[in-house]
Order: sequence, then structure tokens, then C-alpha cells
Amino acid sequence: MVELSEQQLEEADERGRIAMATKPRAVSARYDRATGRVVVGLANGSLFEFPARLAQGLETATDEQLEQVEILGVGFGLHWEALDADLLVESLMAGRFGSQKYMIERFG
Repeated sequence: MVELSEQQLEEADERGRIAMATKPRAVSARYDRATGRVVVGLANGSLFEFPARLAQGLETATDEQLEQVEILGVGFGLHWEALDADLLVESLMAGRFGSQKYMIERFG
């Protein structure tokens, strides 16, 4: 196991505080069958939604599978256990629905 210095621990703690204050974090997430979108409530009170089946790993998912969305950790990611799919909230908000390879193949 690697031991960290006090300074390294303090720097990591500061990076964590900055991320918590500046990166979008989900506090709620649900799949809306009527629109085919995942609706994400953010910590700042905003809502964000995206077409579920545009995202890598969700393309062929059933409505039932999409409804099983979970929030990862403190809200930086979304997870679908049955689909083995994880997506970052910040990336989704930037219009990145998967890896670079996926984006090029899917959207050219």
C-alpha cells in the first residue's frame, strides 16, 4: 500500500472540495417512458434530460431496464446494473453520450 504525505492528502481533499462545488452532480434520476428520456435532477436545482437510447450501453435497452437507473456515489455518474452501463453526468451535459470511438461511429 502506498502511503501519502500530509500535503498530498490535503491537496486531494482540496480537489474533492472543488469538484463538489463546481461539477454537475445528480441528486435524482428517472426514465420517462413517454419521452424516451432520462431526466436528471442536479444538486443546484436544475434539471437535465437526454434521449436514453443515444447513450452508449443504452441503445437497445428495454423501458424496464432504463427505469433501473441509479446515481453513483455523490452524483457524478449514473449506473444501470442490468446493462452494465455507467455514464458521467458532466459528459452527458456536454453532449458526449459515450467514448470517443462510440461518438465517431454513432454520430460521425
